[in-house]
Order: sequence, then C-alpha cells, then structure tokens
Amino acid sequence: MTVVKAAAVQISPVLYSRAGTIEKVVAKIRELGRQGVEFAVFPETVVPYYPYFSFVQPPYTQAKEHLRLLEESVTVPSADTEAIGDAAREAGMVVAIGVNERDGGTIYNTQLLFDADGTLIQRRRKITPTYHERMVWGQGDGSGLRSVDSTVGRIGQLACWEHYQPLARYALIADGEQIHAAMYPGAFGGELFAEQIEVNIRQHALESAGFVVNATAWLDADQQAQIAKDTGGPVQAVSGGFFTAIVDPEGKLIGEPLTSGEGEVIADLDLALIDRRKRLMDASGHYSRPELLSLNIDRSPAPHVHERAARVAPDTYPAEEGRPAEAK
Repeated sequence: MTVVKAAAVQISPVLYSRAGTIEKVVAKIRELGRQGVEFAVFPETVVPYYPYFSFVQPPYTQAKEHLRLLEESVTVPSADTEAIGDAAREAGMVVAIGVNERDGGTIYNTQLLFDADGTLIQRRRKITPTYHERMVWGQGDGSGLRSVDSTVGRIGQLACWEHYQPLARYALIADGEQIHAAMYPGAFGGELFAEQIEVNIRQHALESAGFVVNATAWLDADQQAQIAKDTGGPVQAVSGGFFTAIVDPEGKLIGEPLTSGEGEVIADLDLALIDRRKRLMDASGHYSRPELLSLNIDRSPAPHVHERAARVAPDTYPAEEGRPAEAK
C-alpha cells in the first residue's frame, strides 16, 4: 500500500513581483516539508500573478499591464526555477506550480512539475487560453498532454478550463494518471466559478479513478482594490471563485475545501483506492470500447523552425588549396 501526504495550496502572489512571489512559494514549500507533505500543488500562474487585467480592460488599453507581466514572467530554466527546484529537493517534495512563462516576446500559461530531488520533470503549456486570456498567452502544443512518473506516483496536469476539454483529460487518463494536479486562478468569476470548479474536479476524479489535488489563488481585499485601481475595472471581477480541495477516486472531497483566505488542504492519498475504483470502472481499460471510440493525439513538440541541411553536389565544394575542385 502506498500513501502520499498531499497539499492543495491556496496562496496569494506578491502582486506584480516575480521575485517576491517565488520567495513566498519557496518559504511555503519548506513549511510544508516540515509537516511531512510529499506532494504539493500551487495555483495557476501564481508566479508572478494571473493576468486579471485582460478580463476587465479592452485590448487597446492593456499595453502597460501586459508589458509589466511580460517583464515579471519566468524564463524556463532560470535562477527562478532553480530556486523552486532547490526548495523541493530540500523538502523532499514533488511540487506542481503554475507560472507565466516568458519565451522571447510571448507569455505562456505554463505548469511546472518538480520531482522530490528538485529535477524539473515536466513543463507543459496550456493548449488553448480561455476567452480574454488569448490576448495575453500563446498556445501550447500536445507534448505536455501526458502523465509523468514521479517519486509519489504518476502525475498529470491541466489548467483551469482545460478541464472542459474531455479529450485532453482522457489523454492523461489513458496515460495512466494516478494523481491529477488541477490549477485555477481564484479571485475570478464569483461563487458560480467556485461551484463550477467543484464540478470539474469531482467529475475528473470519477472518470480517471484517481486523486485530484486542486489549487486556486487568493487575493486579499487590498490586492483586489489595487488591481481595480490599476485597471479601472470593478472589484467584483477579481473576487470570489476560490475552491482549493482534494478529491478521492470516488469523487468525494477529502477534508474541507478552502474557499477563503490563504492556507492549504492536506490529506493522505491511499493509492490502493485507485484499483478499488478501477475494478468497477476503468475508463481506459475494461470500461472502454476502443473499436468504437478512440483518441488520436499528436504529442510531438511544435517548434517554430524546422531546420533541414542543404545537400550540396560534390563538384560544387570549394577547391582545397593547390587542388582544383574537379580533382577532389
């Protein structure tokens, strides 16, 4: 029997500061390590902060906030990711965390997964940014739609409304996911959004027959007021929508969800419960009908440049010193 002590972390960013937020995350990892936590999930793009401005500002007014986020975003790899990895190693903890990743002049919604030895074992980008997010983030590819082995088990990750994409979820289920790291922004969409998160993560636990560890971010009243002031938007647009929780393979909440304030939900994940659930319903095994329904997925990375070396005919090579080209 394998039991994993897991934490779903509800934490606020140090608003507008990559360095400050990473310092806060590192301190939290060390704190959880002292409590014996073996696996922790942090919120969607908590480093440095979710682009709330894109929801309340029209495109032509977003330049200032967009550039500020670009400047504070994380390069992978970098000293910033090394700091998180070092903290994971010191704590002996597997860590999943959402960051705004800068690659050139583009920002991506990226999920990072560090193993307990501090190694970065997955970097995946949200495949389709949602609605207003498309003004800020680029699109990821299918290379991250996979589950990966870690010290605590086989882990898959998705961000926010990717949980409304059943085929993306099935890609992880069919890849043997045992523990699912779910991340949402928090401080967004009000109480309805929180209710929808609960539906999302409980349904995925039932379908995957695995555990879901879900984290949303927290914004306090001062941070909400600051964002409203800086964007000219209403405070209501950056409030509510908090639902940090852990779900077992039967779709049941383990412990009390966290719906306000900073903190964490900590629970023991008994991986033996996965087999008990899958004995009845294995979505990628005996309960599937692959001859009727199957998933076609392209997991190859999608680089922007495909380089092919030119083939040069032998008689076009430059002559070596003292020898004509045709004598080569």
